[in-house]
Order: sequence, then C-alpha cells, then structure tokens
Amino acid sequence: MTLDALKRFAAPREHRPTPQGSEERCELCAQPIQEEHSHVVDVQARRLHCACRACYLLFIRDGAADGKLRAVPERYRFAPAFRLDEAAWAQLEIPVRTAFFIRSSQSGRSMAFYPSPAGATESLLGLSEWDEIVRLNPVLATVEPDVEALLIHGKRDGGRFDCFLVPINACYELVGRVRQTWRGFDGGAEAWAGIDAFFAALRDRCQEVTAP
Repeated sequence: MTLDALKRFAAPREHRPTPQGSEERCELCAQPIQEEHSHVVDVQARRLHCACRACYLLFIRDGAADGKLRAVPERYRFAPAFRLDEAAWAQLEIPVRTAFFIRSSQSGRSMAFYPSPAGATESLLGLSEWDEIVRLNPVLATVEPDVEALLIHGKRDGGRFDCFLVPINACYELVGRVRQTWRGFDGGAEAWAGIDAFFAALRDRCQEVTAP
C-alpha cells in the first residue's frame, strides 16, 4: 500500500450538491438512502462508500468479501481516563492540537492526520512515542483497523486532551468542516465555532469507556 493511497483514504470527499429532484444513493447497489446512513470501507482501495442498510449488513461479519470490504462500526466512545500530557503530545510533532489516528491492516502501521484548510494532512508518527501512549491507554487497542479512528482533541488554550474512539466517517466530517469554513491564518470565528460545535455534539453521542 503506497503512501499516496493512504493519503487518498484520509482525504475528505468533496461534497457535491444533490441535483434537485434526485436522491442520495447507496454506492454499492444504487438504492436511495437517507442523509444519515451507514458506511463500508474498501480496504484495498482505501475508499469509503456510502451504503444502504442492507448492503452494510452484508459486511459486518469478519471475512465477508474475503475481507476486502468492511462495515464501519457505528459505535461512538469517549475515554475519560485517557492519559496524554503536553510533553507526550510534543513528541508526536503534530503542529495543531487535534488529530486522528488510523491503523492500516494492509501496511500494519498507524498513521496520524490532522485537519487543515487543505484537507487531511499526514504527520509522520514515531513508533516508540505512539507505542508508549497505547501502553498507558490500553483502551486504544480496541480501535478496529481500517474502519475506526482515535480522535484526539485539545483546547486551543491548553488543558487536557480529550480522546474519542469513532467511526472513520466522523473524521471525514470534521476535516470537511474545517475545509469549508477556515479563513485566513487563524481560521476565523466561524471555523472555530464549527469545530467546538462538532466536538460538543460528538461528546453527547459517545458512550464512556474506561477499559478494553
């Protein structure tokens, strides 16, 4: 799996307005779907597909489609006991205080991305630093490769980092919001209001987890 392919997977999909009178459709069977719908990942192509419920259920079982297509879990979790201090975050060398981490079953490695006005930007991830964070937070080992992400968010003015274990499409949504609203060097009030609203809604949606 090439780095370019992994970047295409993490990059947000461009929003295209639905033509008047038409419906959003399942990308697997072309049946109409609701705005809130399920998702399936093509593991080899690193592509996220919008799916109707029937198609989604086909790929919940491990090994379905020889493992090439996987249903994205619909669980949203928050880890209140997550441990990460400023020194550990600095060692990851991520220039902002929000990032998401995906483990690829194809490459066997974890990758870090952060939202930016240009889309999802990769940050090189030191394995020793990341392994130490996972050691301190065993719940991170429960994130499913390819289809779930660890989303870490720290306030701009410092303070604790919040840890969310979410479907990867949640990260797509965050990146899309940043791309659409970011203005100038610091983003502007609209962008930050949107980011704060995203994480407030995400927190409300999550179930708290404290152990693997």
